[in-house]
Amino acid sequence: MAQKQIVHVPGITEGLEAKQVPISAAVKANGFVFVSGMPPMDPKTGKISNGDIESQARQALDTVKHCLESAGSSMDKVVSVRVYITNAAHFNRVNEVYKAYFGANPPTRTFVNVGSWPMDFDIEIECVAVE
Repeated sequence: MAQKQIVHVPGITEGLEAKQVPISAAVKANGFVFVSGMPPMDPKTGKISNGDIESQARQALDTVKHCLESAGSSMDKVVSVRVYITNAAHFNRVNEVYKAYFGANPPTRTFVNVGSWPMDFDIEIECVAVE
């Protein structure tokens, strides 16, 4: 039977616990790593980047990368990504940033337009990777 392992993600786990947010940043199960939707948050400071969409996308992807590495995986092992965004007009601008992280062999992806979040940011990214 496969076991679920909660991954400690430095900076992110502590921030979630301090705010009493009932989620895990990353979970390992059955050879996969599941990363929760990550906003453009700097794991070192816990601050949200609310700059232009390109800087938010870079920060969100860097945070996803940090979660994956904490779980013993990496961006090149990502098999599926979901991008949630408040304005679908940012599609091409986000793609330009996304290519730098998933250039030659990109994972599957879903791009979803959403209303808003309780904090001031425009993008959140989640993924599934292999260990």
